[in-house]
Amino acid sequence: MLQYIVKRILIFIPTLIVITLLGFIISINAPGDPVERMVSSSQNNGEQGAQSISQKEQKKFWCSKLGLDLPVFYFSLTSLACPDTLYKIYDKNEREALGRLISKYGNWQEIQKYYSSLIRFNEFQLVFVADSNLLKQYDKSAVLETMNQIRFESSALKASYESSVIEAKNIKISNLISSYPFLSSLKPAFELVKQNYYSIEKNSSTWKNYVPRIAFYGFQNQYHRWLFGDGGKFSKGLLFHGDFGTSYVTHQPIADVIYSKIGWSLFFSMLSVLLAYLVSIPIGVKAAANRGGRFDKISSLVLFLLYSMPSFWLATLLIMTFANTDVLHWLPASGVKPALGYPDGASFFEMMKISFPYIILPAICYTYSSFAFLSRTMRVSMIEIVNQDYIRTAKAKGLTENKVIWKHGFRNALLPIITVFANVFPAAIGGSVIIESIFTIPGMGSETIYAIQNNNYPMIIAVLTITGFLTLIGYLISDILYAIVDPRISFK
Repeated sequence: MLQYIVKRILIFIPTLIVITLLGFIISINAPGDPVERMVSSSQNNGEQGAQSISQKEQKKFWCSKLGLDLPVFYFSLTSLACPDTLYKIYDKNEREALGRLISKYGNWQEIQKYYSSLIRFNEFQLVFVADSNLLKQYDKSAVLETMNQIRFESSALKASYESSVIEAKNIKISNLISSYPFLSSLKPAFELVKQNYYSIEKNSSTWKNYVPRIAFYGFQNQYHRWLFGDGGKFSKGLLFHGDFGTSYVTHQPIADVIYSKIGWSLFFSMLSVLLAYLVSIPIGVKAAANRGGRFDKISSLVLFLLYSMPSFWLATLLIMTFANTDVLHWLPASGVKPALGYPDGASFFEMMKISFPYIILPAICYTYSSFAFLSRTMRVSMIEIVNQDYIRTAKAKGLTENKVIWKHGFRNALLPIITVFANVFPAAIGGSVIIESIFTIPGMGSETIYAIQNNNYPMIIAVLTITGFLTLIGYLISDILYAIVDPRISFK
């Protein structure tokens, strides 16, 4: 048994690597710029120090914290035209624009000169505006407005790659510089920008895009950092510490959010599975033992009626009936505990006693749909078993019906039920979006839908990765239960 478990775990390792790699690929290709998201959310949330630090410095900080200033993987397959240091440009739009220019012209050396001169031109503007003596003889507001337009256009120029767009912005910046005589000091720096851009077009080397090149980066890359962390400076790593990064919305660690939410989802999932198995298995066994009888027909009718009811419809019906002051106000309509919380110093059992009325309606909605499926699965499996030769032999020996069914047949009929059990663990992380939303349960279902609505990709990737991991655990436990129930199964 131990040898088999070890073998199964070793087989799961490549699958787990594929799961983490898939989650990582989705995260780096998710739409939008995570650095921009973090900077804007910091300013919107009024985080301390966010307003005093320049946006450029904030971008550098978040780029470093998210690990975006590292190469993506252990190696990269690029072309001879593409440099192996393009990842160091922290602005995603500028990085993509440079990549487009490389694909179009293939001469990185010329493109780099152009980009560097554009950066120097932007820096020179800041120094120029700081010299207030130049503004005394002009309308200060008009001059500042003109300078802001120049800065806006030159900043947008760094994220532009279409020739027509670049030409239009060059003309506009030249006209703005010509609007005031003292702005002529900006002209040499901008002329160098235009000269370097024309040099890109003149010295095109598109053939370099067709020559492949492999660049190796070692362990200093985003994927390795995502798995193993960076020594605890910003990330502890996914594999050994469960660090999934930082939320784009709240800036909280994703692991802390999951830890605070998964408890109720796990509780309702396990409770529903326990109740479903306790009810469905006896019903399925009894229906198989009395195949075609009254109990078999009535139970099938009732269970399939329950199975056909949508969970949201039943949840609404239960709330309107048992949590309605105009009908039967027996149970609370939402939440998992009183609005004021638990009393100070309350024990676990006292808290469960307080939460019990809140649990009843959601537990019913979680559980009822499983009755029909599990009971019918158990019924079919048991019917197949009771027709086996060893069951007929046991009956011929004079054993009672209950002893034949429960001692000799029941254990072998559990295999299909065990297969269903493998899906319990991954269901816990996702929760039930509909039921948790209706009953206002603070679980993973509501958190997942909130993450999707707000494009909180680290949370979505965390749910994907943990679901895959729990699926592997579910299959491993199912395989072990197979061996316990039926030792005839060959592990080889």
